[in-house]
Order: sequence, then C-alpha cells, then structure tokens
Amino acid sequence: MELDFERCYRAVDSRDQRFDGWFYTGVTSTGIYCRPSCPAMTPKRQNVRFFPSAAAAQGAGLRACRRCRPDAAPGSPHWDVRADVVGRAMRLIADGVVDRDGIPGLAARLGYTERHLHRMLRAEMGAGPLALARAQRAQTARTLIETTGLGMAEIAFAAGFGSVRQFNDTVREVYGTAPSELRTARGRCAAPGGAGTITLRLAYRPPLHAGALLDFLALRALPGVEEVRDGTYRRGLRLPHGPGEATLTPADGHVSATLRLTDMRDLAPAVARCRRLLDLDADPVAVDGTLAADPALAGAVAAEPGIRLPRSVDGFEMALRAIVGQQVSVRSARTTLTRLLDHLRPPGPDPSDTGEGPGPWLAGFPTAEEVLGAPDEVFGMPAGRRATIRALAGAVADGSLDLAPGGNREESVRRLLALPGIGPWTAGYVAMRALGDPDVLLPTDLAVRRGAAALGLPDDPKTLDAYADRWRPWRSYAVIRLWRAA
Repeated sequence: MELDFERCYRAVDSRDQRFDGWFYTGVTSTGIYCRPSCPAMTPKRQNVRFFPSAAAAQGAGLRACRRCRPDAAPGSPHWDVRADVVGRAMRLIADGVVDRDGIPGLAARLGYTERHLHRMLRAEMGAGPLALARAQRAQTARTLIETTGLGMAEIAFAAGFGSVRQFNDTVREVYGTAPSELRTARGRCAAPGGAGTITLRLAYRPPLHAGALLDFLALRALPGVEEVRDGTYRRGLRLPHGPGEATLTPADGHVSATLRLTDMRDLAPAVARCRRLLDLDADPVAVDGTLAADPALAGAVAAEPGIRLPRSVDGFEMALRAIVGQQVSVRSARTTLTRLLDHLRPPGPDPSDTGEGPGPWLAGFPTAEEVLGAPDEVFGMPAGRRATIRALAGAVADGSLDLAPGGNREESVRRLLALPGIGPWTAGYVAMRALGDPDVLLPTDLAVRRGAAALGLPDDPKTLDAYADRWRPWRSYAVIRLWRAA
C-alpha cells in the first residue's frame, strides 16, 4: 500500500491522533517508529519513512517508541471494514489464527495458497503474515510483562512464541530492551482481580458516544451472559482455549478493559473481540462527515457525534439473536432468548477453585453444537422458527457457514439466504453486526422506518432504499441513528 508522504507528514507535524493506526512513522536517525500523534519533536523530512503496519517498520530494523507506544494504537479502520482477502486476513491474524493454526491454517481459511497470501499481504501491509503475527505476539508479550506477575517462560508461550529464546530476541528487537527491563520500568504489580486477570487500555479514535453504545447493549443484554451497570459492560466470552470474561468501561480516550482468562494464550483473541464488539477501530470522523452531509441527519450527527456500530464477539450468537428477533420487539426477543438460555447455558468456570477471583463468571453464549442437540421443548417458539435455528446451527457446526470476522461476507450472506426461514432482513442484520459490514441498510425494519419518518425522511422501504444511496459506504451507521431517532 502506497502512502502519500505529504499527507502523512502533515498528520505527524500536527500530531493528529485520528491517524493513529492508519500508518506508522519511522525515524531513521533514531532507529525508532512512532504513531502519528507522538508528542516528540517532529523529525526532519529526510529522516522520515512511513509504513502501513508496525510489522513493516520492525522489518526495516526499527524499534517501537517507548514514549507513544505505537503498538497500542487503534487498529486501522481501512482493514477493519474491507471485505477483501487482505482485510479478512488481518482480522483473522488479530484473532490469533496464525498462533493456533500457523500460516497453512490461515491460508486454508482464506482459500489461497501460502505463497499468494504472502504476496498480497506484503504488497498491502509491507510485511507477510508471519511478520504481522510476530508483531502481535510482541504486543501481547509486553502487555503480559507489564500487567501480570507471570514468569517470563510462561509469558513466552502464552504470547504464542515457540521458545523462550525467540521471545527474548523478539522483545529486544521490537522494544530495544530485555523483557526483564520492561517489567522493571513499569513496576511489577499483579492485576487487582487475581490470577488470570489482566487490566489494559483499549485505544480508539475520538469521538466515541459511550452512552449510545451502552444503551444499545443494555437493551439487549441477556441475564447470565452480559450486563450493563454503572457505565460498565460485562459479558462472558467463549475463547479458543477456554471460557473468559470481559469488563469494559469507556473512559476519556480509551476503554478500560479487565479480562479474566482461563488461559493466557487467549489474550490477543479476547482483545480483538472486545475491540470489534465496541467498534473501536472505526473512523468516526469519516462516518459522521458522510452522514452529516445529508441535512436530515446533520442535526443528529451534531448532537451525538461518534455513534458506533455495536458488533459481536460470536457470529453464531448474533445470527441466532437475529432469527429470534424476526417480526417481534427487542423485549420479546430478549424474553424468548432468556428462556432458551435457562435450558442451554453451561456453567462458567468457578474462580473459587483457585481461591481467587472477584466472583462468579458470566457464561459465554451456547455453541452451535449445544443448540443443535437441544430438545424441541426448550425452544419455546413456533416449529418453523425452531427449524430455522436448527438449520443455522447445523450449517455453523459442519463448517458450511462461516460467521467469523474473517469470513467472506458475500458468501456468508448467500449461504444464510439459502437457509429456510431466513430472508433479507435477517441476513442483513447478521452482515451488519456479526460480519461487520459497514454498508447495510434494513429498509423493511419497522424501527428504521419509524426513525426515518421522525427525521422527515421517506419511510416506504423502496423509496428509503433509493434515498439511502447518499449514505454509502456507511449505511449501517445510519441504521443505528435511525433506530435512535425512533
């Protein structure tokens, strides 16, 4: 990916934090790379190079700046919304697929050869999949070093390194210091939640309308799985190596995240899923700029800047929610789902087994296999809808339907529409919230039509669909605003 030098340099000179994560600034005279908003003195033009990823900067022999901590910058919104192979690959790498399945596993998930995948990522990101995964391992290692009391060998394997020597060499190369010195510099203090608990900051690009996010999640919260209380969202997670729990509190410039994990190898996937849930890698200025160009939405955008698109931590969960919510109110859907969960919810891990932990864990949502094996009487819904849920669970369980962040959006929607009982509204809702498509309109949705009418927009589905072309490529965000207007 080519970066325009003048535009990038102006962003660095103005220390514009909106560009953090879009690119990285390499300073050849000092041998470090920074985020654009680094408060250090602006380097001379002849000493500057720009990189599309931290991995590319590391590949050029640069180490991370200790002042601005570029590895903690928000992810690029470019890769967050793109539906092509590179965008899908970046989401899968963030979810830890390379650490679990290696480069062959990543290539197989994407349907390309390893060689071709390396070529595409190298062209766009300036680094291949192994280097990108290595950069993420280094960030995970730094987080574990600075926020836990784990031994260095434990951290090495929890972060995904194949050996302690590889861990030591990578940390020295990326941060310019030994792992033990990183811990000494930050102070050795275990997280307040006890063993298996990590507290960290999740950065985002301002503005962020935290109230809208929490309101949306609170209205749909399922007892025993998630809750919103005193400005904090808490939910159970199903992670690759075991259950977990996330407690997320929006603050000024970041979201405070406390993660309780049964296996430290799940740190990177847990962080990626929390960021995705709260849409923290979005570019709200670009979204709001497009929507505010429509006079009908300009007032709402000015009154509530930074509205995000709440997504999901589990694609199957979101698809099941969408099916249950067909043609019923949010409250009715929540009641039906709660009854279903009462029969299906597995017990969460018990922190009392170790004598530590702040209390009972919230459980993750049931898996497709668990729903598929449930008896008919636990569903509490018409036979047709029950059959749709079983068809969905079967397709997810056998792998024919991929609802993970790295799935092919067009193919997933096509397969959803082929299932009995799933129409355009359900497939669109899943594409918007599970697959992360930023450009979905739900013109037949009753609340969308009511919101449109409240703002003086056409509420006929066909007319509204045609009108909404001016909101591309951010129609999903327009849907959230129409829901709020309703």
